Amino acid sequence: MINRAILVGRLTKDPELRRTSSDIPVTSFTLAVNRTFKNQQGEQEADFIQCVVWRRQAENVAQYVSKGSLVGVEGRIQTRSYDDQDGVRKFIVEVVADSVQFLEPRGTQNSDYNQSQPRQEPQYKQQPKQPTQNNQKPSRDDDLKDIDIADDDLPF
Repeated sequence: MINRAILVGRLTKDPELRRTSSDIPVTSFTLAVNRTFKNQQGEQEADFIQCVVWRRQAENVAQYVSKGSLVGVEGRIQTRSYDDQDGVRKFIVEVVADSVQFLEPRGTQNSDYNQSQPRQEPQYKQQPKQPTQNNQKPSRDDDLKDIDIADDDLPF
């Protein structure tokens, strides 16, 4: 059986760090994930997905992200139920995260960062291809030599 969820979205509020009775850290947060299509009014809709993360990763999430932070979550979907104070059974669907990736530089907590610094496409210099002798087909290595990439263009 396969139960994997991969999400990218923004936190709707600050994460909540708690500890179990055996002092295990657990952090819960809600992730707003945009849908890939727009509704009939042309508006982008989002799904609000409950997430929970445990132990050291829970402490990191509580310490380093806040409302509006862009994160990637990988985990599994889990369902559970409980009876509230009035005896009404409540059902919960949540993603139990195995990994939470922080997708923005520290200190940028909303989409203003992405809008204020437009992404620049790298400029590639295409060099003329050298004619081959004996009508040989150029090798893959010949094609790779044609691209000149500056260190500033690399994303890492």
